Amino acid sequence: MEAAQQQAIIVGVQLQKQNEKDFAYSMEELRNLAAACNIKVIGELSQKASRVNPSHYLGTGKIQELAALPEDEDTIIIFNDELTPSQIRNLESALDRQVIDRTILILNIFAQRAKTKEAQLQVEVAQLQYMLPRLTGMRESLGRQGGGSGLNNRGTGETKLELDRRRIEERITALQNELHTQVERRQIQRRQRQKNEVPVVCLVGYTNAGKSSLLNAMVEEYHPGSGKQVFAKDMLFATLETSVRSIKLPDHKTFLLTDTVGFVSQLPHHLVKAFRSTLEEVTEADLLIHVVDASDPQHEQHMEVTAETLKALGAEGIPTVYAYNKADLTDRPYPVVEGDSVTLSARQGSGIAELTGLIRGHVFNDYIQCEILIPYDRGSIVSYFNEHAHVQETSYEEQGTKLLLECRAADYERFRGDFIELSS
Repeated sequence: MEAAQQQAIIVGVQLQKQNEKDFAYSMEELRNLAAACNIKVIGELSQKASRVNPSHYLGTGKIQELAALPEDEDTIIIFNDELTPSQIRNLESALDRQVIDRTILILNIFAQRAKTKEAQLQVEVAQLQYMLPRLTGMRESLGRQGGGSGLNNRGTGETKLELDRRRIEERITALQNELHTQVERRQIQRRQRQKNEVPVVCLVGYTNAGKSSLLNAMVEEYHPGSGKQVFAKDMLFATLETSVRSIKLPDHKTFLLTDTVGFVSQLPHHLVKAFRSTLEEVTEADLLIHVVDASDPQHEQHMEVTAETLKALGAEGIPTVYAYNKADLTDRPYPVVEGDSVTLSARQGSGIAELTGLIRGHVFNDYIQCEILIPYDRGSIVSYFNEHAHVQETSYEEQGTKLLLECRAADYERFRGDFIELSS
């Protein structure tokens, strides 16, 4: 028999500096985060204030109003900000209900979605670091937890919280050591890529903007039937793992396309810290593709959140192309290129050629056009250029093979002593 869906009331404080529209959106996003945890929101309460109440988050009157709301005793209260340990304790005491915050909701979604070993380690570290200062309040709340779906790591959470503080700290240290091994492995792969001088293009953007769908559309365009698509679904945080795909264009130019975890407003600092090694892929990219869900009315706010997150990671100076995705769900014409922006539909595969054109302009500017004559006893160089350059014309002369080609400047310099330069 399926467990009953857990119910919740969401609560937020709108500060004076925050406008009505932004606050309404953050509360709507909290609903979506709850839904992603299979929690049904049955009520909402908000308060306007100059600052958050340091002891109870809400003022006394609102606490009473919240306590008076009719609800099942298993209904949880979800707050739109990260609560301090004392706020959790005081709220649970005043309301006699389980209290959670936005941070633990996001941590739970990550825990449900994590598939690879590295992502699972990163999420567990973030969860334990969040729980450590909150042990007392959360231990009390565990006594009230009943059945139902939603926060489905309650079983493991309970055993973790039964550990004493020292053992949790030991567990964090052990996990971080294991993560360090995973990180070193990825750094070796990254150094290998840099050695091969293959440009790295990174997809970034708000969660559910369509980054994975865009990666899949690129793979399908240039490597049809390769089976190298990544998981893509219309839901928050479908991607937690960094996926890298090599894209080889018809003229033999190659770049690596990287899919990354999506951003969200108020992304918990525990998660940013835990996922920093994964997000380092972004900071070392040659080009960022900022994917935007053009069909979302709040897409401008999403772009601001993404820009702020990139700045926090130290990636704000990297050249960026803007891909306005899901144009098929809007009245925008597409595909359309304007400067460093392209309006497209990844789902329909429309605008991929235009996006590729923008990528070319940014990452393949070290290519030169030349005409060279390669002696016949240097046939391996002809093979190399056929594989790694865009050979436009080939003819066989008395002294050797004549090639008209476009190649990387580095390759031109590497073989310069082995061919006769006709023009460059």
